[in-house]
Amino acid sequence: MKLNTTHLRYLTPEDWRVLTAVEQGSKNHEIVPTSLIIQLSHLRSGSGAHRSISTLAKANLIARVQNAKYDGYRLTYGGLDYLALHTHFQRKTLHSTGQCIGTGKESDIHIVLAPPSASSPSSSQTTIRKSHHQQQQCILKIHRLGRISFRTIKTNRDYLRHRTSASWMHMSRLSALKEHTFMTALHAAGFPVPTPLAWNRHTVVMSLVEGTPLYQIRHLEEHEVRRLYGELMAMIVRLAGVGLIHGDFNEFNIMIEERESSSSSLSKQSDHLPPDTEEPKQDDGRQDDTTTTITTTTAVTLHPILIDFPQMLSISHANASTYFDRDVDCIKRYFSRRFHFTSDDSGPFFKDVQTRMRTTKGVRRLDVEVEASGFSKKMAKELEKYMEDIDVDQTVSDVDSNLDDSGDSDSSDHGSPEIPSSHQVAVTHISEEKRSVSRHA
Repeated sequence: MKLNTTHLRYLTPEDWRVLTAVEQGSKNHEIVPTSLIIQLSHLRSGSGAHRSISTLAKANLIARVQNAKYDGYRLTYGGLDYLALHTHFQRKTLHSTGQCIGTGKESDIHIVLAPPSASSPSSSQTTIRKSHHQQQQCILKIHRLGRISFRTIKTNRDYLRHRTSASWMHMSRLSALKEHTFMTALHAAGFPVPTPLAWNRHTVVMSLVEGTPLYQIRHLEEHEVRRLYGELMAMIVRLAGVGLIHGDFNEFNIMIEERESSSSSLSKQSDHLPPDTEEPKQDDGRQDDTTTTITTTTAVTLHPILIDFPQMLSISHANASTYFDRDVDCIKRYFSRRFHFTSDDSGPFFKDVQTRMRTTKGVRRLDVEVEASGFSKKMAKELEKYMEDIDVDQTVSDVDSNLDDSGDSDSSDHGSPEIPSSHQVAVTHISEEKRSVSRHA
């Protein structure tokens, strides 16, 4: 299902009321009866409701189910997309949608434009009237759980209670809510993550990270490899130190951002004397014949940005040790394969993190804060059940094995190209699959 906004501007207020009525009816009905749609839309004229139903069906926002026992419609992913976008536009979170820059196994990534006030909360309301080129580029992530689900769980749907399509949309809502909640907590705690801007239904709006996915980097200097490896391992330990485990900490979920730092040095030299000759003191008030030189040195450093949080879990989870070790092994395996780097330190280990947390008083637990903010344990278990049933681990291992077959040959064929700068590579939040990205204006 691709995002198609062709009909978005042509929908009337009556159409939105009918579409919202279908969404409300989907909470208790797999197929919402037409009579219930008319009742929930609160339209005075029944003919007006039927006209809106026909318009929405032609736009593929709702669909009639064949061979149903009664006349009714179900909400499609396109209809859910329109409802989420309509809410974002009403709240001034988004101004316009752009090109799709990434399609993963369970989400779509789009470039969108947001009013300056949405991306920088401190700005005044007058900034909303700024011109088009001054508006901020952001990322719209649309969660689409269920896209690959039918490959592995055709016979394992007891927890869905025979509500296939509606359940996938409910899971997508939970996934988006979880990602926004964890991203907000991590950003407030000072972790290098995108800035969360808004959430509605199955969509999350976040800031655009101007960087390059780690898996696209072919060559780094040895000191850069060591420093980057150390930062990534320290990030895993730091996450566990606040009670969280990423669960999918690999090269596809790490963006590398370039930052320039400049340093200046001041030097003086006489215009008439050699550099190693001591300059005479000027006591008679005459002007000193010396030249002052300011040398500015610019250095580029690499900083990792972490993305993709729907699979994040607490260190209190029963399998927390397994997921922690898997995150560590993913980074070690990638650096060994791509950069031929192996650390002398065999850690970090999950038991060391647990020991540190037990002996340290006043530790901030983000997993507890997230649960208190609205993402309950019941929601987490429901989403975790879905993740287990679609066999996420097997999917990740398949992608990783494919990269093993092509990673070494790529590095040998291409030599040692330098890391592309942020203005040469378009920024993506593609966390699920390998994908080439082109420049976007």
